[in-house]
Amino acid sequence: MKFATKRTSHPDGELILVSRDLCTTVSVGDIAATLQEALNNWDSCAPELQVRYDALNAGRLKNTQSLGELILDAPLPRAWQWLDGSCFMNHGHLMQKAFHLDPIEDADKYPLMYQGAGDNFSGPKDDIVVANAAHGADFEGEFAVITDRVPMGSTPQQALQAIRLVVMLNDISYRALAPREMKTGFGFVQAKGATAFAPIAVTPDELGCHWQNARVHLNMVIHRDGKKFGTPHGAEMHFGFDELIAHAVLTRSLHPGTVVGSGTVSNEDPSVGQACIAELRAKEMIANGAPSTLFLQHGEVVTLKATDDAGNSLFGEIRQHVVVENQHV
Repeated sequence: MKFATKRTSHPDGELILVSRDLCTTVSVGDIAATLQEALNNWDSCAPELQVRYDALNAGRLKNTQSLGELILDAPLPRAWQWLDGSCFMNHGHLMQKAFHLDPIEDADKYPLMYQGAGDNFSGPKDDIVVANAAHGADFEGEFAVITDRVPMGSTPQQALQAIRLVVMLNDISYRALAPREMKTGFGFVQAKGATAFAPIAVTPDELGCHWQNARVHLNMVIHRDGKKFGTPHGAEMHFGFDELIAHAVLTRSLHPGTVVGSGTVSNEDPSVGQACIAELRAKEMIANGAPSTLFLQHGEVVTLKATDDAGNSLFGEIRQHVVVENQHV
């Protein structure tokens, strides 16, 4: 199934089903008013949602709307918990080499993960609002999953069964603020902006062969101001989402609606580019001794989408304008 959330005056919006071709939608308010409600009651809601989804794709429903007519929010506009990993080892290796950092001990055995702000996700067309140009605003293309309840101590196999939806996101980072917070060992607060999500959340079965080993086998296609910035592939995750979730539930359970991110998609092949500015700057530092690419500037446009081999977009597009509130400091 494919879901989206129509933006309304309610902070959780209105849940809708989206046809497989991303053209047509139908309301499901009589089954579940919001995506969080559907997740809370997945076992009872999912069969009814599946019946309506099948009818939508077969063209048997009358009260449908075009997806393009709607203003969409993040599929899950606010979440119980937002846990972001850093599972693409190439990204970490480049940062360590560029900044002459010691390798993180056992990073290949234990996932890196921090807890972010899940209370106010951005929609796919919301602006990237930057308080100050000096903060070094950056985008990060990532995949993520949304879980059902996951009991404490669940194994990766059990965690895999609790994955309900797969999503794509743009995790905003402020690179000038991150180093000080990283040194404290307490994680990010100021260095992270509002995370934006592509409009469509999909059940893993919708991805077909593009969902393997709890990883998203799709290209992340990123443009910055109309120029291709990167097309890295999601298959190179060192830890699968099942392992990430199992790591998170070692000492606590997770509620339905927990979002778990992959970290910046990154590939060893340099020809595919990158999914964040910091990685390109790291490559420049390694090659030339200093970075030359600027972080996000006022008025720029960033677009992200995930495509299959035929070029089809599976989650819809994130398209955001950069608005710097204080451009002269």
